[in-house]
Amino acid sequence: MAAFLAQSQEYMSFRSTVSQRKIVVDNPDQAWVLYDAGPREVKCPLVFLHPVCGTAECFFKQMLTLSSQGYRVISVEYPVLWTVDEWCESFLKLINYLGLDKIHLFGASLGGFLAQKFAEKTSKNPRVASIFLCNSFADTSAFKQTKSAKTFWTMPAFLLRRQVLLNLPTDNLEPQVARSIDFMVDRMDSLSRGQLASRLTLNCLDSYVEPQKLKDVYITVMDVITQAVIIAMYQLPCDFGLGVR
Repeated sequence: MAAFLAQSQEYMSFRSTVSQRKIVVDNPDQAWVLYDAGPREVKCPLVFLHPVCGTAECFFKQMLTLSSQGYRVISVEYPVLWTVDEWCESFLKLINYLGLDKIHLFGASLGGFLAQKFAEKTSKNPRVASIFLCNSFADTSAFKQTKSAKTFWTMPAFLLRRQVLLNLPTDNLEPQVARSIDFMVDRMDSLSRGQLASRLTLNCLDSYVEPQKLKDVYITVMDVITQAVIIAMYQLPCDFGLGVR
């Protein structure tokens, strides 16, 4: 079951047609891993940002579909970065290295939070055209682990993996959802202790999104629940001035 998607013809097609790249923008020991599909002349692509347990491969289905329709899509995998500011600075260097202008961001869970913080950090010189949030959040205090966030770096790998696995759904899952979770768990085995610890730290360090700085960014919010996908399109209160589409 765990290897179902990894052995699928679709995944094999992805790995044989889209090459993996490793790009160093800061520390030589820390590389961004990415897959880049679609027309390279497009300078405003869609960039996928994964959750804590994800890798750059976890969006392979979306990449195959969208690139076949003429869109440029990039899926990235984060190096070991310990603060949101470090992540945003490194990600900015990455998109500059790739020669990208503004980008569209799709972020799942932690990826969605980082997408919002990146748009916030670059608000004076906007680099984000739109954001698609999938099961994401805007305030890390929701996890009630802000006080212990700085201790993740001390934990052994098996405890970090357990921390992640405990938060994954396991009951009454539709087959397609179960296969997707199994694929991500299988991919998680390739992550180092540092990668897991840094992601959990980013997920739980005391931080929140300042919505007034995102007033010019179109944001789509998607909440995924059992047997349904609800796309919530709404306008936040005028005090925030945040357009959500």
